[in-house]
Amino acid sequence: MEKDLQSDCANCFGLCCTALPFAKSADFPFDKQGGSPCRNLREDFKCGIHQNLREKGFKGCSVFECFGAGQKVSQLTYNGVSWRENPTIAEEMFDVFPVMQQLHEMLYYLAEAIKNKATAPIHSALQHMLDKTEELTRLPATDLLKLSVMDHRTEVNTLLLQVSELVRKQSPVKVNPSQRRDLIGANLKEKDLLGANLRGTLLLVADLRKADLRWVDFIGADLRDADIRGANLRDCIFLTQAQVNAAKGDKSTILPTGLKMPNHW
Repeated sequence: MEKDLQSDCANCFGLCCTALPFAKSADFPFDKQGGSPCRNLREDFKCGIHQNLREKGFKGCSVFECFGAGQKVSQLTYNGVSWRENPTIAEEMFDVFPVMQQLHEMLYYLAEAIKNKATAPIHSALQHMLDKTEELTRLPATDLLKLSVMDHRTEVNTLLLQVSELVRKQSPVKVNPSQRRDLIGANLKEKDLLGANLRGTLLLVADLRKADLRWVDFIGADLRDADIRGANLRDCIFLTQAQVNAAKGDKSTILPTGLKMPNHW
């Protein structure tokens, strides 16, 4: 994964810990309003319990990924001036962050698509869209807030659907375990799911142990607590580190190049 599309907390003003809200649940131990700093955020913008997030009940934090939006907003959009240094920009900065996060997520998918040899027929279109998206991330804060992210996402998604078809065609078999998008708790253990389209599918607590998931499209799939121990995810597409972090795997799980095994596995 491109370095600037990974979270760099050392160069971010704790934006995910401040701008975003969360509710008391299995993922968080208490409620927090958007725009309010988490009680664990230190003065240096580092998390006071970063090494023990899951043990302290902050499972949601341990799986979050901003795709590099945090440092882009902190260091480029606001030129290294934090919301603590200048409280008058705080509200605007917190509103800009989720917009940037969505743009960077799109950059992540486009960058991955361009590197895949199967996308050669649409490489030019992908590069154009990547450049266009990168230009949007460099807009001033006021322009970013006026941006119709949904319209741009629609344009990007049209290309990503083409990418999905091109990549999944490489599979010797193209299957779908079900036409349903709800596969919560499904027993897919040791299934051959090569080339399946699982985009947007709910796979919470699904049993995917030792499943063959090569060439599968995972964009937007919910893998929270899905069991992927021993699963083969090599050559799958649009899988993010956040999705990997949310799943249950082990050393026998085969991940795509660029993604790493979480510490809690």
